[in-house]
Amino acid sequence: MSGGGVAKRISIRLSVLTIVAAIIGFVVTLILNAFVLGKYNAYGEMPIPGTTSLQLPAGEVTVSFHTVTIGSPSGGGLPVPQLGIAFDPPDGVPQPKVTENWGTTTTVNNDTHIRVWVVQIPAAGTYNVKAEGQVNGYISPQLAFGSESPLASLPWVFAALFGLAILNLICIGWWSARKNRRNAAAGQPFSAQTPINLGAPPQPAYEPQVSAPPQPAPLPHPPGDEGIKLEQLKTLASLRESGALTEAEFETEKRRILDGR
Repeated sequence: MSGGGVAKRISIRLSVLTIVAAIIGFVVTLILNAFVLGKYNAYGEMPIPGTTSLQLPAGEVTVSFHTVTIGSPSGGGLPVPQLGIAFDPPDGVPQPKVTENWGTTTTVNNDTHIRVWVVQIPAAGTYNVKAEGQVNGYISPQLAFGSESPLASLPWVFAALFGLAILNLICIGWWSARKNRRNAAAGQPFSAQTPINLGAPPQPAYEPQVSAPPQPAPLPHPPGDEGIKLEQLKTLASLRESGALTEAEFETEKRRILDGR
């Protein structure tokens, strides 16, 4: 197998492994963020409308709208009414900074919540909180105060890895198709009449055979004396049989030939 083919197979395997790992990591981090590392009501809850006192730590605190739902929220998200919140900090502590920051809807056993604000608490202490809102039609509407998971952004990292792996597979398929088309255009198209070489050694190209000119037959050796006598005797026999010579004449000529006269 060529080096390009090996690299292609390795890239495909890595992409598939990345896709599997990204899916597993995305699901696991979502579960950890929702139930282990972060808790949307870690610092308490309060009714809407209403007032309460909460012990809040310094730093970032999330404020979520929390209610009971029957079935899944329509449209995949919890509709949030118009809400308002105000903080009365301890003496000498600056006013907390409230920033609208919408999260995703989470529902577990008809218990649904969605992040609405993120509050920067300047110092740990007891804060008086007032909540307002038109919440008619909601079941037990409350504001929940909690903390985000330190791995809140990790699911999006796995989602990005999943997208990159999918993109890599698409690029590999596109490149392979382009390479196959280029090879097909450069080579001889296959047909039913094209013989398939199954490993037999290549046959040399046909070269016409040029025959050598015919050689003249060798000249017969000149006949010797015995040959001449034999031919003469044959001639005498023919003459005798034809009646041109008598038996006596035949015997006389025969003797003369044999004697070499």
